Amino acid sequence: MIPIQNLYYLLCYAWNRLPEEAEVRAVSGQEFRRPLPLLAQVLLSGTRRLLRQGLPVAYAERVDELPELRGRVLLTPTLSQDLPRRGRAVCAFDELSPDAPLAGLLLGTLQQLSRSRALLTEQRQQIRQTLRRFPAAVVARPLSAASLRAARRLRPAGLGGFLLNVCELLHLSALPAPNAYGRARFRDFRRDEPLMARLFEQFVRNFYRLEQRQFRVSSETIAWQAAAETPEALALLPAMITDTSLESPDRKIILDTKYYAAALKRHHDQARLISPHLYQLYAYLQNQPAHPGQTLEGILLYPAAAQAVDLRYTLGGHPVRVVTIDLNQPWEGIAADLLALVA
Repeated sequence: MIPIQNLYYLLCYAWNRLPEEAEVRAVSGQEFRRPLPLLAQVLLSGTRRLLRQGLPVAYAERVDELPELRGRVLLTPTLSQDLPRRGRAVCAFDELSPDAPLAGLLLGTLQQLSRSRALLTEQRQQIRQTLRRFPAAVVARPLSAASLRAARRLRPAGLGGFLLNVCELLHLSALPAPNAYGRARFRDFRRDEPLMARLFEQFVRNFYRLEQRQFRVSSETIAWQAAAETPEALALLPAMITDTSLESPDRKIILDTKYYAAALKRHHDQARLISPHLYQLYAYLQNQPAHPGQTLEGILLYPAAAQAVDLRYTLGGHPVRVVTIDLNQPWEGIAADLLALVA
C-alpha cells in the first residue's frame, strides 16, 4: 500500500499539477496515518490560498423587484402584485456573485470535514477558522455528485481545478450514509483497486509529461492492422487505447500500467507473468505502424508489492520490459526510477 506521504505527489501528478513548495511543506510537516487527514490538509491549505487570491466568481440568476427593466420580466408575479401601476416589475437577471458552484462546494465539503471524528481536534479547529473567512454570500453546497457536476461545468483551472479533484476523491471515498450524529465517514481509498489503477495510470503519464522533454507523451488509439468483408465488421473490433505512449524521432515506448498486488501469478506452483497483460501489450506492438529509423519498445509497469521484478524480452522483434517500481521509497527515489526507466 502506498505510504501516505507519497500520496500527495501521486495525486498532484495524476491531476496534471506539479507539487508546490508551500503545499509540500504543509503536508510533509505532519505525520498522517490515513488518507483522510492528508486530503483534509491539502484541501484546507489550498482553500486558504484561494481565499487570499480571491474566490472564483460566476454569474448567478437573481430575482428582484426593480424600478427599471433588467433581464427577463416575470409577468405572473409582476401582474399579480399590480406592480406596473407603481412603475415596478419583478425581473430575473444574471449577476456576478461570489456564490459560485466551486466556492459553495469547498464550503460544504469543509463543513462536512469539520464534523469528522477521523480528524484530530486541532485540524478540525483550523477548518472551522477557515470557514469563517468565506464571504457571507457563499451558500454551502453539500458534497455530492450534483454539486461536483455543477462545479466542473465551469471548468476551473489551476488551484481551483486541483481542489475540485480533491473534493471528488473525498466524495468517492465517502461511505453511503452518515452515522447517527450526521457525521460523514470515509474509507481508505487506497483499498479501491479500480480507483487506484486509474490514479496510477494518470500519475505515470502526467509525470512523464511534466518531468522530461525527450518524448512527446500521450494516450493514443491504435488502429488494428486488420481487414474484413465489411466496415461494420471492422467496427466491432475492440478499441486499443494505450495508457502512455512516449515518442521521439528515434524511439517510441508503449507503457502499460497495471495496479496489481504482484506482477507474477502462481499457477500449479509455478510463477508466471499475467498473460492478459502481456497479450494486450503484444497486440499494441504488433498493430503499431512502422516508422523508418524509429525503434518500438514496450513496458509493463507494476507497483512493487509482493516482490520486485525486472524482466527483459524480445517479443515479435520488439524489446519488452516487465518491471516494478517501489512506491514505498522516498519520493526522490520514485522520480529517479521513473526517469531511468525511459532513459
